[in-house]
Amino acid sequence: MGMLDGKVAIVTGAGGGLGECHAKLLAQEGALVVVNDLGGSRDGSGAGSEMADQVVEDIKAAGGTAVAHYGNVTVEEDADSMVKTAVDNFGKLDFFIANAGILRDKSFKNMDNAMWDAVINVHLRGTYLTVKAAYNQMLTQETGGSIVMTSSTSGLLGNFGQTNYGAAKAGIAGFARCLFQEGMKYGIRVNILAPAAWSRMTEDIFPEGQNMEEQLSPDKVSPLVVWLGSDDAKDVTGRTFMVAGNNVQLISWQAQEVCLKDNTDGPWTVAEIGEKVAENFDSWPKGIQPTNRPWG
Repeated sequence: MGMLDGKVAIVTGAGGGLGECHAKLLAQEGALVVVNDLGGSRDGSGAGSEMADQVVEDIKAAGGTAVAHYGNVTVEEDADSMVKTAVDNFGKLDFFIANAGILRDKSFKNMDNAMWDAVINVHLRGTYLTVKAAYNQMLTQETGGSIVMTSSTSGLLGNFGQTNYGAAKAGIAGFARCLFQEGMKYGIRVNILAPAAWSRMTEDIFPEGQNMEEQLSPDKVSPLVVWLGSDDAKDVTGRTFMVAGNNVQLISWQAQEVCLKDNTDGPWTVAEIGEKVAENFDSWPKGIQPTNRPWG
């Protein structure tokens, strides 16, 4: 008996990397899986059926059930089609994982509009279109469901050379934080994944010679993701999980007071605000790359 026996799941970008691991573990846990992948390269160019077909073959060889879908997440008709594939083959949709993505990294001064638009289109628009199709199906079924959207620490914390990718991933997180509030009325859970995993998307980002391929293997991210589609996760929604290797962390936002006075008083002066910042700057939480103090 698997934790997702009889549930129907769709994974976008499931022809390799994280998506492939998600799809295979879903099937291992008893889910019926639609494996979506356009079959292109990591920069979004090209297309083909081989990647999705191979994952489906692997799932079937292991005793699972899966069908392939080759649609482009940025095309509305393809987004609708992947949901229709789930319903036509398996009768319903319980779990949707928005995972598809591309990279076109470049420092901002060297980035052109095409690089920006391509990444925003696949990640943000592609997530919107596919989640919209899945959400509508779950509303029609009136039985709830689970959605996981893939964000990134690049969007939540920042990373050099990924302004396009970070903007898209931050947008996905904002999208999910709003949608979960609407979904609660219908029993639809929405959670955010910020993974750190070795794949063809990231293999040249991590440092060499530190065994990152094993330490951050993508199959270590999938157990949490698959669990979020189970009935045991029925009370978990609106959460952001950062997963790196076997380390799972919950990200929650906190506010730190900089300065405060009664709102019936007049506004701060510019100089007063500057003084207050200087007084407590050293106690601010440090980012992944601490900000240099510009004074003193």
